[in-house]
Amino acid sequence: MKKVMLLFFSAVFCFVFACGAVGAAAEEALSPACKAAYLCDWRSGTAVYEKEADRHLPIASMCKIMTLLLCFEEADAGRLAWDERIPVSPEASGMGGSQVFLEAGGEYPAEALIESICIASANDSCVAMAERISGSEALFVNKMNERAKQLGMENTVFVNCTGLPAPGQYSCARDVAAMLSSLLCHAKYYEFSKIRLDTIEHRGGRETQMTNTNKLVRGYVGCDGGKTGYTSEAGHCLAATAQRGHMRVVAVVIGAPDSDSRFQGVRNLFDYAFANYTSRPVFEEGVLPDEFCPVTGGKKAEAAVRPAQAGYVFCARGDSDEIFFEAEYKKLRAPVRAGEAVGEAVIYKNNVEIDRIPLLSNEDIAKRGYLDALQEIAGSWNW
Repeated sequence: MKKVMLLFFSAVFCFVFACGAVGAAAEEALSPACKAAYLCDWRSGTAVYEKEADRHLPIASMCKIMTLLLCFEEADAGRLAWDERIPVSPEASGMGGSQVFLEAGGEYPAEALIESICIASANDSCVAMAERISGSEALFVNKMNERAKQLGMENTVFVNCTGLPAPGQYSCARDVAAMLSSLLCHAKYYEFSKIRLDTIEHRGGRETQMTNTNKLVRGYVGCDGGKTGYTSEAGHCLAATAQRGHMRVVAVVIGAPDSDSRFQGVRNLFDYAFANYTSRPVFEEGVLPDEFCPVTGGKKAEAAVRPAQAGYVFCARGDSDEIFFEAEYKKLRAPVRAGEAVGEAVIYKNNVEIDRIPLLSNEDIAKRGYLDALQEIAGSWNW
């Protein structure tokens, strides 16, 4: 018996040791050649891989992710029209570095300038947009830092809107993932981020050709956005996103030794995520059968509901996690309008709350009037 038990524990020890060795080997193979890296699920923010994720580092042109985020938010708020003509100051025109050679005194559509930031990492366009939104680059940078705080980016300080080297400017891999994740919420961003080649037109018919600096857009299946960066101080950097099926992930590499290393590093992170994780559906957008919200004082006592968006749970492939949702409803009085928010679907994984999806009424419920009450009473009589 002792011999059997000894053999059993020896086998267990060997298995655990082997698993640890395999895990360590996988970790070593996954680890990008860089100073810092981060991989997460976009929908939930769940971290999958970290390497020096909170280390303060220069991030070069990845600072422009925040510049773009503020541009898209300005447009969504109705304070910026896509066809608005944006004047270019001498300061913006003379930025140097990566640029599209905007003419001082010229005017360009906001859409063209924002596209040039997405595709060509244009410093001149960044400053032109910063001046349009806040009046000056300095005031715009204040807005960048305020937005960073709102996003919980505790290890980030912006000094300019371009990412050009500046004392005291830094971020970290985790924070870069956070601001890219916010940018990815804007559907129009993908109209620009997936473009491989385009041109921007100047006065007199002159054109500047733009090539997308993110090679993975044309070289990795599912990659549809991201931002590169390089300075001698920051090294080669890349933050990118890819989606396959219902799962979207975000990967960040900071301080790679060369351009190929940053792309390969992010590619490896993507491969790891898609090979080992999935998004399990809980319910589809607009479809939630057998769920009804109680309504007081209405012609109907309850309203059919639908989720505002699909519900998915990020989890490891082959896991046995228990996933379910519970509906929480507001106390509603008629009238209720179709599309009105009536509650939330609370999604749980192993009895732990992980997400909340708004629930909307799927129908109009009119207020119950005096005549309705009389008709109901009359209908209950035995004639």
